[in-house]
Amino acid sequence: MAYAAWDHPEPLALDSAPLPEYGSGSLADLLPTLAAGMAVPGTTASITELSPADRNCVFLIDGLGWEQIKAHPDEAPFLTSLLGSSRGGTGRPLTAGYPATTATSLASVGTGLPPGAHGLPGYTVRNPQTRELMNQLRWQPWTDPAAWQPYPTVFQLAHAAGVHAAQVSSPHFEHTPLTKVALSGGTFHGRLTGEERMDLAAEQLAAADRALVYTYYAELDGAGHRYGVDSDTWRGQLMHVDRLVQRLAEQLPARSALYVTADHGMVDIPFDEQHRIDFDEDWELKAGVALLGGEGRARHVYAVPGAATDVLTCWREVLGEQFWVASRDEAIAAGWFGPPDRFEARVYDRIGDVVAAAHDDVLIIASEREPKESAMVGNHGSMTPAEQLVPLLEVRS
Repeated sequence: MAYAAWDHPEPLALDSAPLPEYGSGSLADLLPTLAAGMAVPGTTASITELSPADRNCVFLIDGLGWEQIKAHPDEAPFLTSLLGSSRGGTGRPLTAGYPATTATSLASVGTGLPPGAHGLPGYTVRNPQTRELMNQLRWQPWTDPAAWQPYPTVFQLAHAAGVHAAQVSSPHFEHTPLTKVALSGGTFHGRLTGEERMDLAAEQLAAADRALVYTYYAELDGAGHRYGVDSDTWRGQLMHVDRLVQRLAEQLPARSALYVTADHGMVDIPFDEQHRIDFDEDWELKAGVALLGGEGRARHVYAVPGAATDVLTCWREVLGEQFWVASRDEAIAAGWFGPPDRFEARVYDRIGDVVAAAHDDVLIIASEREPKESAMVGNHGSMTPAEQLVPLLEVRS
């Protein structure tokens, strides 16, 4: 196994990890800011650059990172024209939160809480009650959604305050547990095509004097995972997304603000042993590990009883030049999952005994236990700018 030790002669210092801007510029701050501008009780306008609007629409495009937009002006001319509008006209991005992955980010968006509070801190995490890995995107194995994430969503708070709240997405997502815990409240409208969603989102915005509407598009992310963000297929999806955003922007009713954002960016990882370290074939990394959670660039590592210190030492020695490798307590104290004073005890054992976040273009795959995930070209999860930075493009009517 070849490791690029010459790139980082010392293990990465944990304080060198670029923390998400929790409390001022993260995805968790977006909906509370919009709702506070509509006088919804219990919400706070933390993103101070945004001006209130009576009707707010959030269009979340899965996998559309800030750096990916900037790198593709020809494929995304309309999005590129809006870059200067991001984050209230500052031309700055938001940060997704850690890990930069869909389940975590959607929960942060919908609840307005950081991962350490809403309790979805990864793609797969250990359920402390069953000691099994739980996939928080697919909600397998089943667990009670209300017990796993007990807080109301911002949509529910808005609906209770008399704001017209609506979600416009694929019909497939209407009854999923992730939608229930992260995005429920008001009415759900299922539409198959992106064009139908844009048209209906505009209609829902116009349905009341105060409205909070969410719409979503997933196919860009799927193209990135399968073919990579350097592929013609991904570029074609980006061109389609660009047209969808323009279609919605041109239909905004009066007194509306449209915000285009994403749950994470993405990086392509080469298919070789230097860039893809196979946990299932590495006896050092497997030693003392009971469960491997998270995903390739944002791992939760659960040790067998009594082995946590040894596992941390080993992972830091083997991977510490390419990953930020922290103990559970170190990652929490460093603020990876949100402000430490907002981290909740019920979430503690969902976090790995060891947490590993990629710095370099590298993955910890698991070819036997995660064959589909290990075959993905595009990946995300960590705190690098390509994964962590997401747009907040704005159009007002």
